[in-house]
Amino acid sequence: MTSPTTFAKEALHKQLSWEQIDPDYLRQLVGLAKIEDLAGAGLAERPEQLGDITSALMPGTAIGKAQIVARQPLVACGLGMIPLVLQAYAEACHFAPSAKDGDAIEPGKVIGTIEGPATALLQAERILLNFLQHLSGIATETRFYTAALEASTTALLDTRKTLPGYRVLQKYAFACGGGFNHRIGLFDRFMLKDNHLALCGATGSRVEEAIAFAQKSESGIPIEVEVDRLEQIPPLLDLGVDVILLDNFSPEDLDSAVTMINGRAYTEASGGISLETLPHLCHLGLDFISTGSPVHQSTWKDIGLDWI
Repeated sequence: MTSPTTFAKEALHKQLSWEQIDPDYLRQLVGLAKIEDLAGAGLAERPEQLGDITSALMPGTAIGKAQIVARQPLVACGLGMIPLVLQAYAEACHFAPSAKDGDAIEPGKVIGTIEGPATALLQAERILLNFLQHLSGIATETRFYTAALEASTTALLDTRKTLPGYRVLQKYAFACGGGFNHRIGLFDRFMLKDNHLALCGATGSRVEEAIAFAQKSESGIPIEVEVDRLEQIPPLLDLGVDVILLDNFSPEDLDSAVTMINGRAYTEASGGISLETLPHLCHLGLDFISTGSPVHQSTWKDIGLDWI
């Protein structure tokens, strides 16, 4: 087997860490969530009565304390959002974690404790839980997918099928579930997909020119090309692309493609990937399998806030 490309496999699949996420980006998301709740942001006509009219009935000086509790099995994700949410409501609020992102949590387990002005905690409660429930849902679903591949050398990749504005958080949640991040955006990989190829004339000289131009750019950015038929593979091997994306191939054709490519490029299967299909793909020798399902088909996890 020949060497694939100048890129090590580890360079093609990385996992976002919390420290790599811009805190200003996170504070903007929290700020938007807050003004949706308190000021009707998004409505063409704002209501005359704004603010938290219910919590205004509570004693203004009361101090509260509550535990964040898992109601069902889950993989925790988004704990770093909790201090940011609390600080958006009152600087005197504090969070003490009892778990960390990526932990498998059993029902009834305390994830952490929050304390501070009771009115601020009441206002922050729903926003705080929304982030946790959504991100933990993605992390939990991803864990199922990665578990299906644990006996394989194939790495699970995410996609750009994310909710606008929440991409980095959703990709971080995917990583917390054990998956790897593919492209963060259009800027970090040359990726010729079906519509690019249609514009270039499928497999004509324009494709060759596009690949040659990317190779000459000396940008240090990998080149990936999507194919949907076996006969499209040999010309790409001669052109020296880094990754060949095998889109909607049957398991039998994927097996043939891996044999044909024979290590001259990295292989990535995509399209129709599910927990049901993974057992048929995990032993084919693929380098990567990419899917957006753990993000867009995940369900929120049941997490509650219990006052103590």
